[in-house]
Amino acid sequence: MEKTAKRIRNEREKRIMDAIQLKIPDRVPVICAMGYFPAKYTGIPCSAAYYDFDAWYAAYKKTLQDFQPDLIYQQGFTPGKALEILNPKQMRWPGYGVDPYQGHQSIEIDNMKADEYDLYMSDPSDYMFRVFMSRTSENLEGLFLLPKLSDLGGGPMGIQALASAFSEPKLDKAIRTLQKAGREMKKWRTRTAKFNKMILDMGFPQYLQGAAMPPFDVISHSLRGMSGTMIDMFRQPDKLLEVCEFILKKTLERPMPDPNENGHIRMFMTNTRGSDDFLSKKQFDTFYWPTFKKLVLALIERGATPCIFFEGNFTSRLEYLLDFPKGKMLARFDTTDIFKAKEVLKDHICIEGNIPSSLLQVGTVQETKDYCKKLIDVVGKGGGYILSPRSSTDEVNPANLKAMIEFTQEYGVYR
Repeated sequence: MEKTAKRIRNEREKRIMDAIQLKIPDRVPVICAMGYFPAKYTGIPCSAAYYDFDAWYAAYKKTLQDFQPDLIYQQGFTPGKALEILNPKQMRWPGYGVDPYQGHQSIEIDNMKADEYDLYMSDPSDYMFRVFMSRTSENLEGLFLLPKLSDLGGGPMGIQALASAFSEPKLDKAIRTLQKAGREMKKWRTRTAKFNKMILDMGFPQYLQGAAMPPFDVISHSLRGMSGTMIDMFRQPDKLLEVCEFILKKTLERPMPDPNENGHIRMFMTNTRGSDDFLSKKQFDTFYWPTFKKLVLALIERGATPCIFFEGNFTSRLEYLLDFPKGKMLARFDTTDIFKAKEVLKDHICIEGNIPSSLLQVGTVQETKDYCKKLIDVVGKGGGYILSPRSSTDEVNPANLKAMIEFTQEYGVYR
């Protein structure tokens, strides 16, 4: 069975990479983000992904037996008890702040203040550990009481200063919180490995080997939040640009992940704030594109294949992607006009997308097949196309999702 699974993984891997590299595989590949769909399909709550490993494992196994795309983006198991102990301000999940039958929610918080860019760039490790992390959870507020570790002397005075800080009740609580959550996470390591092995044993290649985010998105998602970043664009634009370059440098200093069993390194990336919905062309040209372009080119130079999800609408900026090398990346589109994308990017960049989630949720099986046919006939013409849903599949009609996959496998040859 292992040999069979590996053979299937190799076939699917080759099909995907041939499409990305603008070769003509045997048929149009299908990528499907499964997310919380297995919960809906098997009749269990989404909260099982956090609180019931056996149920989540069985749900995914059943779903993958019945739905056979070439690649999946899974919602793995995360121990909810560990998350409860940490109680992060940036997230709520099924069974904890969110209905057990709904997916998780991300919450943007400006944990970095407007006047802290220089503090962050002067010592990012110290800033992230003592300052930023202390703001991510009420249970970790005590981390701010730690002395700056780089300022500690090498003699007994430094040790005493550190010991004195650890005697503070709030810091003691923060350390105990991390230890308690860490022990809970450690319990689940073998089960997490079991879950990931099940995906491979069922013939699905490892989708991604790593991730790297555009610097502007790192700031506007994780550090300053959208509102803080937008204000900085007007009040301190030069400083914002400086931090974007700093984050780019730090990102590229990280070692590349190991390749998968077929020798490929696929790097996940989103392009969120680069959407037409967030930035004007002038703002995009100034704040987003320069470091985003450098990041993508650097990853390609290092042998990686950037797999970029262009969230929102990127229609007016498609020509920018012609600056990237031919056949070296995958562009997944959300609400972008994918037919316009084909006109602009044909013979240059592989396109992925974009069956509307609304169609998969409330449309008919025939409407789903008709839309797939149109995408295959038009966007798939001449190669360089991978079919996938536009975004979430959490609430889609199982019959429509199955029709999307099976119709593409039957009809989807490049014409």
